[in-house]
Amino acid sequence: MTQNWGMTIPFQDRSLAGSRELVEQLPELGYTDVWSAEVSGVDGFVPLALAAQWAPGLRLGSAIVPVSTRGPGLLAMSAATLADLAPGRFTLGIGSSSPVIVERWNAGTFARPYARTRDTLRFLRRALAGEKVSEAYETFEVGGFRLERAPEVPPKIVLAALRPRMLRLAAEEADGAITNWLSPEDVRRVRAEIGPDTELIARLFVIVSEDAERVRALARRMLAAYLTVPVYAAFHDWLGRGEVLRPMHEAWAAGDRQAAVRAIPDEVVDALVVHGDAATCRARIREYVAAGLDTPVLAPVAGGEVPIAEAVRALAPGA
Repeated sequence: MTQNWGMTIPFQDRSLAGSRELVEQLPELGYTDVWSAEVSGVDGFVPLALAAQWAPGLRLGSAIVPVSTRGPGLLAMSAATLADLAPGRFTLGIGSSSPVIVERWNAGTFARPYARTRDTLRFLRRALAGEKVSEAYETFEVGGFRLERAPEVPPKIVLAALRPRMLRLAAEEADGAITNWLSPEDVRRVRAEIGPDTELIARLFVIVSEDAERVRALARRMLAAYLTVPVYAAFHDWLGRGEVLRPMHEAWAAGDRQAAVRAIPDEVVDALVVHGDAATCRARIREYVAAGLDTPVLAPVAGGEVPIAEAVRALAPGA
C-alpha cells in the first residue's frame, strides 16, 4: 500500500475556522497529506497555512491554484510563504483551470492553457530558487522579479494534467501530476503517459453510504457539473467514455440540465465515485493505489448517512 494517504481541506460540511479539531486529528489517524482546492470557496493557500500550524507533520499541497488568476510574481510570493512556513513539506500544485473560473469569475484571460502552464512552471522554478527573473515567455513577460525572501527549501511543483501533452509536461519538467474523476482502470492509462517515476496524485470523491441509489442521485449532479466542462469532456473522450457520455452532452447542450443528469449511466457513477460502507471504500481506494496511484487525496462528500467527521475517521488507512 502507498505510504501516502491524503485528505482534502477544508471539509465540505464546515467552515475553515471550524476545521481545526479534525485537521489536528489527521496525523494520528494515519493521514500523511492535506490538499486544498480553489474554485469559488476558500482560496488555495490559507487552509494550508493554517494546517501547517495545526498539524505540523503533514505534507501540504494545493490541488490546484490556477496559473491565470494571479500574476506570476504573486503566485511565487504565495508559494514562497507556504514553503517558509513548512520547509520541505509544501507542494505547489498549479493548473490551467477553466474559462469559467479564469474569465467569468476572475476577469482574466483563458488563452493557450498548455503554454501558460508551462511558462508559469518554468518561471516558478527560477523564482523559487531565488533567481532574479527577466524573461519573455511565450504567454507573458517578467522584468527583474526577485523574491525578497526565497525559501530555503524550494517547494516541489506538480501540474494538473488530464491528457497526454500536459501529462508528459508534468513528467518531463515538474515533480508530479494531479488528476481527478477517474477510475482505477483509468489510472493505468494515465500512468502509461508519465512513466513509473513521476508522482501521480488524484482527488477521489468518496460517499460513505450503502444506499447506492441515493449515492448515484447525488453523484450524478456532481458529475454533470464537471464532465460537461470542455477539458473534462476531452479527458473522458480520451479515456474512452465519449459514446456513453454522449446523451449527457447532448441534453446539456440543449439546455435540459435534468435530462443531462439522468443520462449518466450507473456504471459511470460507480467507476468514478467511491461509495459503499467504509471498508468497501477503503478497498476501492487501494485498487487505485494498486493501479499506480501514488497519492490518493480523499474528498468525503456530504449527503450520505455518515457524517463527514465520522467518514474521515472511518476512511483512515489503518481503520
